[in-house]
Amino acid sequence: MQKPMISSNRSWNQSQWLRLVAGSMVLISLSLSLIKVNWLFLTAFVGLNLLQSAFTKWCPLIAVLQKLGVRE
Repeated sequence: MQKPMISSNRSWNQSQWLRLVAGSMVLISLSLSLIKVNWLFLTAFVGLNLLQSAFTKWCPLIAVLQKLGVRE
């Protein structure tokens, strides 16, 4: 049987935090766009940031997480 990725005795790694923050930002901005359509720019920004990080292998959030001491 395969172990779960997130266990109660280990802290989250950078990849897990990145997915959590990016997914949350997309869902929050989509929800807020129901009030004001300009919130869709935040959704586009997150998507473009994820796209550029795939090519450049650099993401601003990862730099922040490294400074906070989150494990790779």
